[in-house]
Amino acid sequence: MRYAKRGRLRFTSHRDISRAVERAVRRAGIPVAYSAGFSPHPKISYAGAAPTGVASEAEYLEIGVTAPCDPEQVRSDLDGSLPPGLDVLDVVEAGPGGLADRLEVSDWEVRLPGADRELAEVAVEKFLAAGTVEVERLTKKGPRRFDARGAVLGLTVSEGTERTAAQVQRGPCVILRMVVRHMTPAVRPDDVLTGLRLVADFAPPVPPEVTRLAQGPLDASTGALADPLDLDRDTTRGGEAGPAGEHVGG
Repeated sequence: MRYAKRGRLRFTSHRDISRAVERAVRRAGIPVAYSAGFSPHPKISYAGAAPTGVASEAEYLEIGVTAPCDPEQVRSDLDGSLPPGLDVLDVVEAGPGGLADRLEVSDWEVRLPGADRELAEVAVEKFLAAGTVEVERLTKKGPRRFDARGAVLGLTVSEGTERTAAQVQRGPCVILRMVVRHMTPAVRPDDVLTGLRLVADFAPPVPPEVTRLAQGPLDASTGALADPLDLDRDTTRGGEAGPAGEHVGG
């Protein structure tokens, strides 16, 4: 299942989103499967979740079910049971293979209101020319240093047209588009911005507005992102399908 996290919902924590999805599944009447044991939990798993404060058009989850379900009916019922801003976009019946393994790269849009485009272009050139750009981030295990450059497959600069009156008042808006490979530790857009500051002293005047546009497998021949649910769609169209009713998800 692919869903979007939009507007004010981008500030919702992953735990709160999980609770909202569980409640919506019950309201929608989806026959969700539960784990065994003393404290059973609904079989809902998340893959590649975006950080709190980041909007996304490409979040993914899987739901285990106990009976066959129509994917489009699940999409409609679940979308209607979720709050505005958590929007279910696509549901397929899961075929063989793990979803998480297909999420290899993410395509990000980073809007920098009030930033100078020329300075941004210089910073991007220096970042891409660097062999490594070590950044530091505070993690649950304390400060950690890692290379932010190696994960970046593409980084470009453009100047956007402001979309609201409030954005117009803030002046020009520089847009960074970055394609970042999923690695351990994960390299996030804010890590790339830290790298731009380190290599060229480039720092946006206000907090960035970050949106994940897509995530999925990388097409080695074209360098483009593919839809991670396409393999499941191909299976249900005539390939060898998995056990009926085992999962609805993607």
